[in-house]
Amino acid sequence: MQIPLFFEDFLHPQPKPTGIDVFCRLKHFSIITYAIDPQRFDGLISERFKLDTIMIDGQEKGLLSVVPFVDVDFTSAVYPFPKFTMGQTNYRIYVIDTVTGEKCVWFLGTTLDSWTLFVPRLLWNLPWYSGKVMFDCEYDEKLACYTKYRMETQAEWASASVELAHNLDDTITLPGFPDLETGMVYLTHPLNGFFYRRDGKLGSYQVWHKQLNVSPGRLINARFDLLIRLGLLTESEQQSPYNVLIYPINEFTVYLPPRQVR
Repeated sequence: MQIPLFFEDFLHPQPKPTGIDVFCRLKHFSIITYAIDPQRFDGLISERFKLDTIMIDGQEKGLLSVVPFVDVDFTSAVYPFPKFTMGQTNYRIYVIDTVTGEKCVWFLGTTLDSWTLFVPRLLWNLPWYSGKVMFDCEYDEKLACYTKYRMETQAEWASASVELAHNLDDTITLPGFPDLETGMVYLTHPLNGFFYRRDGKLGSYQVWHKQLNVSPGRLINARFDLLIRLGLLTESEQQSPYNVLIYPINEFTVYLPPRQVR
């Protein structure tokens, strides 16, 4: 059972960026979450972590989110440096670190549309893969919502396509949580991520951002080939997400380099 969570306990001042830390703005940011039978996650997560599950209609579920966005103004958080723009999609599972008790996310991996991929992939052994990420979005500033939101990724590792609707009259519903704030902290504010490096070792990196003022979205259609290949969700099951959240643009700081967890 999920205990109540409060943003005031998780929001903290930004750690001062140093060295090669990165600042970026994430445009067309969305979180498409699925509630999945916990047994389907077997073998995907390090034994150090356990699924951070919820109960929905008497059934235990683990949550996984697909998070597409466009990195804009991707640059050094410390020094004058060129700015890059690149499409990206993250695949993450919500877990608990059994060593620290911290709520965090487990990354299955990332697709990145940029020649700079060689840095995270080869230098740091991150599970990042090349893909052509294309967004076709129209945002109405007056209505403060998207009139069109489409993303397509062409990639050997994780081809994907998704179309969302955005209606501010919709409400955010998060069954399985004691209240809305708890669910929002859980879904939008994990700051530490863990993953299997490409060499099989355990890795981690940290981000910082302010509270994300997301709004509700609705799925029109989706296909995430990675989730099919891993046996997590069929294409038919992907049409019924647990929740969809949208945020037109936000700011993140990423603390680098990623560290190997021993």
